[in-house]
Amino acid sequence: MSGDVRIKTRDIARAAVRAELAQVSLDLFQRDGFDRVTINDVAAAAGVSRNTFLRYFGTKEDAVLAAFDAWGEQVADVVRARPADEGDWAALRRGLDLVAEEYRRDPVGALATARLIRQTPSLRARNLEKQCGWRPLLASALAERARTSSTQPVELDLLVRAAAALDCLDIAVDHWTAAEGRLSLDELLDAAFTALTAG
Repeated sequence: MSGDVRIKTRDIARAAVRAELAQVSLDLFQRDGFDRVTINDVAAAAGVSRNTFLRYFGTKEDAVLAAFDAWGEQVADVVRARPADEGDWAALRRGLDLVAEEYRRDPVGALATARLIRQTPSLRARNLEKQCGWRPLLASALAERARTSSTQPVELDLLVRAAAALDCLDIAVDHWTAAEGRLSLDELLDAAFTALTAG
């Protein structure tokens, strides 16, 4: 077996363990409440040691939000690939289709996770922190689309647009969660962007 194959197999195995630990964590948090479940509880339920859990996730919050880690880069890639003649707001809105698709793919799981995040202050704060990390990724994607130089006013403008788009996402998900998933997240995102750009 070549070194590349061994590394690839190891990466696949690591991703599978990480996904399993995340799922066990979510199940326990949703059943017993985030604040009542400890890392030791999750490790025991997963049949691993506390140290093994901590090798994959630094905190309980990270175990819940692990699926969101790649979304910032993925949304930025979609924005970057949008047609050059499309406006920034439209490109950002289309980029967020990727997130909406994840909610459509597993609406029951997504709703349970969204409820857990919105009911747990530490999870809500960590989620917003992750989204703040997406801002420069989205601003950079907008700059690449416009082929602009990285001057301070342009950078500020693009960061503000990215932040506003992410606020639209957060508000749309809040409404979707409050409606128990009965509303269309796509339509809520459209309405949020319309409200943002109406002025």
